[in-house]
Amino acid sequence: MVEPIPFPIRTQCPPGACVCGREELLKDPHGDVRVLRLTREEEKRLVAHIENITTYAELMRLQERIQTQLGIVLRIEPGIHEVRTVRGLAIQFAEHPGLCRKIRQSIPAAIRRCLEKNPDIVYMILDANDLFRNN
Repeated sequence: MVEPIPFPIRTQCPPGACVCGREELLKDPHGDVRVLRLTREEEKRLVAHIENITTYAELMRLQERIQTQLGIVLRIEPGIHEVRTVRGLAIQFAEHPGLCRKIRQSIPAAIRRCLEKNPDIVYMILDANDLFRNN
C-alpha cells in the first residue's frame, strides 16, 4: 500500500497532454515525489520570482534551491552553437519522473525573460562556462 503524501501535490494533467509519469511516480514506494510539490500556484510564484532575479548569484541560488527542495536539476549553459542572444543558451531540466511538460516550458521561459532584462547575468553564465572552450 502506498503511503499518503504529507503535502499538497500537483494535479494530474489531462490524459494524453503530458508524459511526466506522475502516476508511476506515485506508485513507486522509493520514488522522489518532491517534484510534485510544485503545484500550479507554486509554479506561478516561482515564475514570478525568477522574472525578478537581478544577479547571477541569485540565479545560482535558485538552481540550488530547486535541486534541494524539488529534487530536479536545472542546467543553464551556452548552447552548442554560437551564443548571440539569450536563445543561444541551453536551459533544460535533467530527466526526472513527475516533471510536468508545462513546468519544462514555463520555467525556462521565465529564465529567458529574466536574462533578457539582465544581460550581465548572461555574460556571467558565459564566463562561468568558459566562453573560449574547445568544442
